[in-house]
Amino acid sequence: MVPNANARHFLLKAKQRDLIAAAGGIERAASICSYSKSTVGRRANGETPEIMPIDAVFALEEETGRFDMSEAIAAARGRRFADDEAEGLANSTILSAHADAVVRMGELMTEGALAFADGTLTPAENKQIDR
Repeated sequence: MVPNANARHFLLKAKQRDLIAAAGGIERAASICSYSKSTVGRRANGETPEIMPIDAVFALEEETGRFDMSEAIAAARGRRFADDEAEGLANSTILSAHADAVVRMGELMTEGALAFADGTLTPAENKQIDR
């Protein structure tokens, strides 16, 4: 037997009940996912072992905007969903920092080229490079 199989099953059942509740209850969930009220009711019951088929999960998740069931399935397999906004923000921060460093390096090289062009480095040119 797979360790923690019951824990995973109960987690999926809990997420399934939450998803049905978020959809507006058994009757509304039944109309959204095109299953009978009794079928959805059995799936909402914590005492029965039934898990919703994936098409019903997708329909309810799309309707509610909550992806708890898919996240629970991914977590049961040792995976997680990536947060696109957070990842995009992190990437933009890194790219912005890189662009800033490149600009500053370009400014330093320009100042150095101008200062060394005549072969002498004056105190004013030295100060300008240090800036």
